[in-house]
Amino acid sequence: MSQVKALEPTVALEPPLMQRARLPRWAPALVLLVALAASSLLGLSLSWGPVPVVIVAGLLYVVVLPGWSRVVENSRAAKDRLVTTLVWTSLAIAMVPLVSMLWKVVTLGAPQVNNRFLTWSMRNVIGEPGGIYHAIIGTVLITLTAAVISVPVGLLAAIYLVEYGGSTRLGGAIRFLVDVMTGIPSIVAGLFAYALFGLIFGPGTQSGFGGGVALSLLMIPIVVRSSEEMLKLVPSELREASYALGVPKWKTIVKVVIPTALAGIITGVTLAIARVIGETAPLLIIAGATDSVNTNLFGGQMTSLPVFIYRAYTQPGLNPEVLQNMAWGAAFILILIVLVLNLLARLAGSVFAPKKGH
Repeated sequence: MSQVKALEPTVALEPPLMQRARLPRWAPALVLLVALAASSLLGLSLSWGPVPVVIVAGLLYVVVLPGWSRVVENSRAAKDRLVTTLVWTSLAIAMVPLVSMLWKVVTLGAPQVNNRFLTWSMRNVIGEPGGIYHAIIGTVLITLTAAVISVPVGLLAAIYLVEYGGSTRLGGAIRFLVDVMTGIPSIVAGLFAYALFGLIFGPGTQSGFGGGVALSLLMIPIVVRSSEEMLKLVPSELREASYALGVPKWKTIVKVVIPTALAGIITGVTLAIARVIGETAPLLIIAGATDSVNTNLFGGQMTSLPVFIYRAYTQPGLNPEVLQNMAWGAAFILILIVLVLNLLARLAGSVFAPKKGH
């Protein structure tokens, strides 16, 4: 008896990935060039400015490249190119205000920087440009005071949250308060410091130390959160190995946990400093402003760079153009200070990062 072999239905398989049709590598550049050309022609005919031309070119690029990919490749590749295009477009949009701001500050502020600008104050300056030496000294002293207060408090709080009170009610309450402090407006911190020092030293007290206390209220939650996350990244195996050798917990934290997370902790502290170094509102209230150099944190008003910039624009006096140019120069110096701090943080991170074995 003959056996009849059933015919199995054939299934059309997609070709392997390496054999599928692909757009050439220069396809995105070609689409971008064509989109810019078409948008420019349309802009010339309708008398557009550069911004509408760029926007229309971007829209054409977002539509044309995925469409071309769908025709030549497949729907999955088209979706991939669409998402990639949207990501790069979002990055470009985010970079526009940053680049324009830096360009504005550099072009207007860099020409103001000279020896006189950096070594003179505004005391007894009439009819001629002065300098921002007093504001630089005030910024350094106030920020250093805030860091000296915030770093130990924030680091110890983070150690408690990670090593001791992670799942306790007190730990949860501390985390909640840290989250609340993160959203406190800066002027509230200035008002608190002003009221506190008014109760201790008398009404109307203004000093650089008070400014450091106000800024520390803004720094502490950032230091706590960043240090906590870095300490959590330390592998538990390192702690267990230390405990197995008979090392007490406090010594394990000091000798093992903190050195392992030190690079990330330094980066978090630097970000916290960069966050508060440009604050103006709290320092206007508690630190005040002066045209003279004041190196005494506990006596008299002390000017910082953000306060100097604010006063130069709001109270220009008899030479508004001169003071406004000086404000741009002070903004340029402030950005340079933040840039140097970030470079130092990266350098410290590479130096103190745990060495990897081979």
